[in-house]
Amino acid sequence: MANSTMVTEFLLMGFAEVLELRVLHALLFLLMYLATLLGNLLIVSATTLNQNLHTPMYFFLRNLSILDMCYVSVTVPNACVNSLTDNRTISVAGCAAQTFFVVLFATSELLFLTIMARDRYVAICQPLHYPVIMNHQFCVWTTLVSLLSGLIFSGVHTGNTFRLSFCQSNVVHQFFCDIPSLLSLSCSDTFSNELLILISAMGIGGGCFIFIAMSYLRIFSTVLKFPTRERGKAFSTCVPHLLVFSVFLGSGSGVYLRPSGASDTVLDMLLSVFYTIVPPFLNPIIYSLRNKQVKGALKKVVLRKTSSGKLRS
Repeated sequence: MANSTMVTEFLLMGFAEVLELRVLHALLFLLMYLATLLGNLLIVSATTLNQNLHTPMYFFLRNLSILDMCYVSVTVPNACVNSLTDNRTISVAGCAAQTFFVVLFATSELLFLTIMARDRYVAICQPLHYPVIMNHQFCVWTTLVSLLSGLIFSGVHTGNTFRLSFCQSNVVHQFFCDIPSLLSLSCSDTFSNELLILISAMGIGGGCFIFIAMSYLRIFSTVLKFPTRERGKAFSTCVPHLLVFSVFLGSGSGVYLRPSGASDTVLDMLLSVFYTIVPPFLNPIIYSLRNKQVKGALKKVVLRKTSSGKLRS
């Protein structure tokens, strides 16, 4: 029975049934999606073209921006189309692919944010050793390990989910395919799946949380010894990162660690927005508006494109 699948397609939930509200939801998601793509694309351009930003901090920021563009593209375009057409069906293969990529990018994002906390810790608490510790080889290897870990983690959980049979209902109580919603539809025993999610969440999520908490405790204890002007500069680079991580991990934990019997569709959908859409949307705003170097590089990119456009005309 574990290998049989009675459902041939799934039906995703929408945020509203009324046409006007569906259009409003689609426009809101579309605007956030386009703003996310534009903001992250500008950061990738600025950190690539500006030689002054070829440092470990901006190397990870560039990778995070690329990851965020991929992450938000897995769920939002499909949700917009579903809202406008009111055609919310998705094939089992499409649902499996969406689940795989959501888990892949979410796990990789969590690991990227953890590495960025390490970067801030070394830069503030061990500045003399920064070039040695955060060398190019370390940056490349940690990025590759994060992506490989995300691939393995996603493959295991997606495969473990879709080996189950789904015969109770085909209505996924979410605007995209995610593991907790799918487990509630299965007529197989899901205890091993839920146990694996709990162990994984405590291992990876808990490990990242402890690592970041310890890093920032040391960072803040060091920053408090700085002169007043230097404190503001240090806090401006650390607090936004901590804010994004808190929103991301908190909302994701709220969805994945809730008991299956205590599911609230509206709450789950709202929490899902906060871990799939809000972090990619906030990252370019936070890192560009709070960072003079990034703002300067962005101005140069915009001016360069404007000048080239005038020359062509």
